[in-house]
Amino acid sequence: MGVSRRSHATPSTRRQIERWAALTSAVLVRHRIRIVVDTVVASIILSLPLGVAAGQATSRAHQATTSGFAPPSAEVARARTVSRSSTITAARDPQTTVAEDVRPIVQYTLSKADTLATLANFFGISAEAIAFANGITDPGNLEAGRTIMIPPGEGALYAVQAGDTVESVAQRFTVDPKVIMEYNRLYFEPEHFAPGQLIFVRGAALPGLVYAAADEEEEVEAPAVVARPAPAPAPVPARTAGSLAWPVGGRITQYFWAFHQGVDIAAPYGTGVGASDGGTVVSAGWVSVGGLSVRIKHQSGLETGYYHLGAVFVAPGTKVARGQIIGTIGMTGVTTGPHVHWEAKLAGRFVNPLAY
Repeated sequence: MGVSRRSHATPSTRRQIERWAALTSAVLVRHRIRIVVDTVVASIILSLPLGVAAGQATSRAHQATTSGFAPPSAEVARARTVSRSSTITAARDPQTTVAEDVRPIVQYTLSKADTLATLANFFGISAEAIAFANGITDPGNLEAGRTIMIPPGEGALYAVQAGDTVESVAQRFTVDPKVIMEYNRLYFEPEHFAPGQLIFVRGAALPGLVYAAADEEEEVEAPAVVARPAPAPAPVPARTAGSLAWPVGGRITQYFWAFHQGVDIAAPYGTGVGASDGGTVVSAGWVSVGGLSVRIKHQSGLETGYYHLGAVFVAPGTKVARGQIIGTIGMTGVTTGPHVHWEAKLAGRFVNPLAY
């Protein structure tokens, strides 16, 4: 009996690929967990350098923010070196700006109608500040045509003398030395405190002005009130009785009565407040409820008071004339609007100022 044999044909390429794919699939299925774990570990290892770099960048940005520095931009002038000699210059021309609270010194030419009181009212500072800045000792004798300096605020415009120190000037005007240093930028520009240089001492204690007393028969002409730019106040109503002048032309918003021991007169903020009659200032400054105030003792025995002022231009002991500007309409103390609370006392008792 004969034996039949199958011919050994050469396997085709297709069958080899199919067999290899089946073996590979079987291996992957058998070791799939290990392969996934190895892939995750490799991904973590490769991502470590990127995470460290990102953390360092975030840290540097946080440090720049908390320390007050920001990355320079095209709008910010940057310092750059121009040579290897360590010279540093600005990329733009430097500019100097003036602080908001620093005002210029105004040059003003006096006219025949000017008085210290009207100038003080117009520029919003005291007559004493203007007089001290210009060496004026006789407030009733101003030279028309003379150019004077108007200080930048309430205080002393002072020319530094040889031998002066910041401490000695501060002691003279009873202020803290820091006031002089800061306003005049002496921390950065100490050369401004040199003999002949003008400095401004804000809030300085100034000597009072002495006004010549008029004869009893001579009528004292009240200085005109030149208010700073503001709506024109209402005209002062005519009165048939009484010798006290209204302190300001305005509108009465509350009269004298049992629970209001004075007269409230409303007027535009900053309008000058004049003395109702000639006399001597007995107090000037801050009081509770009334805010900035002035009280004047008159020869008739009356004592008048002016409250809620925005500025005070006189000091205790100052002799004032009828109509002289002693302050401005303000809103200091307890108030609902710009006005002056005007009151009068006689023998220690409140009386209606409109009756006198």
